[in-house]
Amino acid sequence: MTTQTVLRSPWAGHADAAELERWTAVAETVAAELARDAVDRDRAGAAPVAELELLRSSGLVNLLIPRSAGGEGGHWETAFAAVRAVARADASIGQILGYHFLNSACITFYGAQADQEAWYRASAASRWVWADAFNPVDPDLQLVADGEGYRLSGTKHFATGAAAADRLISAAVATGGEHDGELVVFALDARGAGVEHLDNWDHLGQRASASGAVRFTEVAVAAADIIGVDTGEPFSSVVTPGVQLLFGNIYLAIAEGALARARGLTLARKNSWFLSGVETYAQDPVVHRLYGGLVAKTQAVRALADQLNRRYDDVAGLGAAVTAADRAGLEVAVAGLKVVSTEVGLEVASRVFEATGASSTANAVGLDVYWRNIRTHSLHDPVDYKKIEVGANFLNGTVQPVSLYT
Repeated sequence: MTTQTVLRSPWAGHADAAELERWTAVAETVAAELARDAVDRDRAGAAPVAELELLRSSGLVNLLIPRSAGGEGGHWETAFAAVRAVARADASIGQILGYHFLNSACITFYGAQADQEAWYRASAASRWVWADAFNPVDPDLQLVADGEGYRLSGTKHFATGAAAADRLISAAVATGGEHDGELVVFALDARGAGVEHLDNWDHLGQRASASGAVRFTEVAVAAADIIGVDTGEPFSSVVTPGVQLLFGNIYLAIAEGALARARGLTLARKNSWFLSGVETYAQDPVVHRLYGGLVAKTQAVRALADQLNRRYDDVAGLGAAVTAADRAGLEVAVAGLKVVSTEVGLEVASRVFEATGASSTANAVGLDVYWRNIRTHSLHDPVDYKKIEVGANFLNGTVQPVSLYT
C-alpha cells in the first residue's frame, strides 16, 4: 500500500485589506461583464467557453496558487469573496469558479508534497480551469491496471464546468497495479481521448454551468496524471466543508443579486398601490417592511459567511496538523451556514416579486433566474440533513461520518 503525508499547506495566515480589495475589484469587473448578457446566456444554456476565458484572463484562476509556483498566493477568504462577487451576477459561473478553486486545491489536499509545486506550476502557466467528476451517488468508475498505468471507464452524471474546463479531476478505487485497492485521485485533460461530454444538462436553473454528464471510455491514466491517494487523513477531508462553504456563499450571492436587481425595478416603478396613500411603490411602507426583513436576514447570513470564510483559512493552513476535532468543528459550523443561506436565499429570491410586481415576471426581465438557480442548486444535498447534523451536535456532541457531503 502506498503511504504519503502532506507536510505543509501553501496557505498561511489571513488576507490583508489590500488583497481583499484588489481581488474583489477584479471579480466585480468580471461580474459586470457577465451581467451584460447573463439572462440571454441562461436561456441559451450553452457551454460557457467565453466566460471561462474571462476567468483566465482576469487572473482569478491563479488566485490560490502559491507565488513560488507562479500564482497569486491568495487566501481562501479572498477566493470565496471573489466567488460571491461573480455569483451575484451569474451563479453558474460563480459555481464553476468556486469548484475550480476547490478542485485545483486537491493538489494539496491529496497530493504528495514533492509533486505539488510541479502541478501548481503547470496550472499557473497555462491558467487551467479545473472541473471535476466526483459525484459520489453515481456508480463507481472502473480504474483498471494497464501496463504501468491504468484505464478508466464509466460515467459521472454531473460534472459542472467540465465541458469548457482544462483539467478534470476525479477518483476511483484502483484494480491491480501499484495502487491496487487504493482510492486514487487523478487529473485528466478535459478534452482528451476517450473523454466524452454528453451536453445533457437541461434543468430549471444553473443553466450556464455546463453540469452535464461525462463518459470515460478506456481513458489512459498515466502515473503523471495521478495527484495522489486518499488515505483518509483529516486534512484531505477538509475539502468537503470547503465545498459546502462554497454553496453557502453562492446562495448568499444569489440573495444579494436578487435584492439589487429588485431594488432597481422597484425604484423604476412610476405608480403605487391605490390604497397606499403614497405616490410610488418605493415610498410604500408595506414595501419598506418587505425589503427590511429580507435585507436584515441577508445581512445576518453575510456576517456568518464572512466569519467562516476567514475560519477556513485557519483550518486549511494547518496542513497535516489538522485534527479530526478541527475538521468536525468546521464541518458543523459550515452546516449551519448551509441551512440559513438556503432558507434565506430561497425566501429572498421568491419574495422580491412582491415588491416588483407582475411586470417583473416577464421573461425579458430575468428576475426569475435568481429563484431558479437557488431552487436547483440547493437540492444538491438535502438541507434537512444539515439541520439534523447541527442539532445532533448541539445536543449530544455527535459528528456525522466524514463523506463527500459532510
